[in-house]
Amino acid sequence: MEIMHWKHPSGRFYAEGMPRLSISPAPGPGFGTDPGPGLGAGPGATPDVWAGHPKGSEAYRRILAGLAFAGVATFAQLYSTQAVLPILAADLHVSAAEAALTISLATVGLALTVLPWSFLADRIGRVRAMMWGISAATVLGLLVPLAPSFPVLLGLRLLEGMALGGIPAIAIAYLNEEVNKAHAALAAGSYVAGTTLGGLAGRLVAGPAGELWGWRAAALAVSVLATAAAVVFLLLVPRARGFTAAAAGGFRGALRTLSGHARNPRLLALYVQAFLLMGGFVAVYNYLGFRLSGQPFSLPATAISLIFLAYLSGTVSARWAAGLTMRFGRRTVLMAGTGLMATGLAMTLTQLLVLILLGLLLFTGGFFAAHSIGSGWTGLIATTGRAQAASLYNLAYYLGSSVLGWAGGLVFQGLGWTALALTVIALAGTTAVITAVAHPASAPAAGAAPGTTAGTSR
Repeated sequence: MEIMHWKHPSGRFYAEGMPRLSISPAPGPGFGTDPGPGLGAGPGATPDVWAGHPKGSEAYRRILAGLAFAGVATFAQLYSTQAVLPILAADLHVSAAEAALTISLATVGLALTVLPWSFLADRIGRVRAMMWGISAATVLGLLVPLAPSFPVLLGLRLLEGMALGGIPAIAIAYLNEEVNKAHAALAAGSYVAGTTLGGLAGRLVAGPAGELWGWRAAALAVSVLATAAAVVFLLLVPRARGFTAAAAGGFRGALRTLSGHARNPRLLALYVQAFLLMGGFVAVYNYLGFRLSGQPFSLPATAISLIFLAYLSGTVSARWAAGLTMRFGRRTVLMAGTGLMATGLAMTLTQLLVLILLGLLLFTGGFFAAHSIGSGWTGLIATTGRAQAASLYNLAYYLGSSVLGWAGGLVFQGLGWTALALTVIALAGTTAVITAVAHPASAPAAGAAPGTTAGTSR
């Protein structure tokens, strides 16, 4: 999940790609807390009001480092098999689409549990819920290389994704409650950087290990990396000081709000956009490795794993997109992002490797530009219940990854790369049409920009 972030008018910082189901903490220390030096920290705070850990304090540094390692542990595991899908398919004698189920089932598990994890965290506390999730995911990740059969492997990946949902569902809410709001954006940037690093590290570690010793060794290497990161998180993260348990009626109220958002045509258009674009994006990265490993390229797994460095173009493009909305408006910039995706994919139809890689950079940059606009726009349209609106966006986003990321393999293995690329171009075009119809042209400066984007993590 590249994860985007923006500021709510209240001053609190949120990360796009994260559900925001938690209620704002009431003044005073929360669950399981004791009065201490953190009380009253920050500008304008009174001695009896929890204002969050100030920048530079030991607890602040521990929160930043701990969540950065949590991001590594989460997203290294989520996409741990993507860089070695051709090796896995050959070893287990399954098709490309079947091999991609190891990604799809992990992301669908995450998609289905971000809401339950958020509700659970509202009851038992952010830190405890994150500890449960990351510990369970680590154990399951270490079992993945031992899977005796393909069905068992798929079951473990589904459970692993469900456990991993506990981190992205909760991390930013925890930051909002524990860090002084003047420094919350900077703090969340460290977490986002960790998710970016984790997503890349998992793939870059898996590629060489898979080439030398097979996909099981690749999965083990990623799991060991994630386990080390999880242990550091557990040792560093301080207990919550600003948490307040949710009111008893919070769950029913959240469900009512979710239902209302699902009937809003402008929000529904953004959810469809998230489903289509993320699905097409994951399909391209799932199956491009199969194309590059075959003739006429015959690239080794280590070289193929390097294509994921193209994700870094998303960091740049999402920042540019945030600024361009102030001149041209969200509608125009989002449609331009889908156009860039289509242009980049068209370049991959050639047999020249350098043009394929350049096209991948354009495609990736266009995706993250469009995603940053869509995720930020969701919070602007939903004037109430922004947390629930973002949760539905995330649900559509990861379901697209799961469903279309797998279905693209059926197109690829039946009709080849050209057919898959044209299919994803059609998805981008459909998104542009939906955007044009559902969102009337508006003044370029209308509303706030979607915010800066510190990184990506897919």
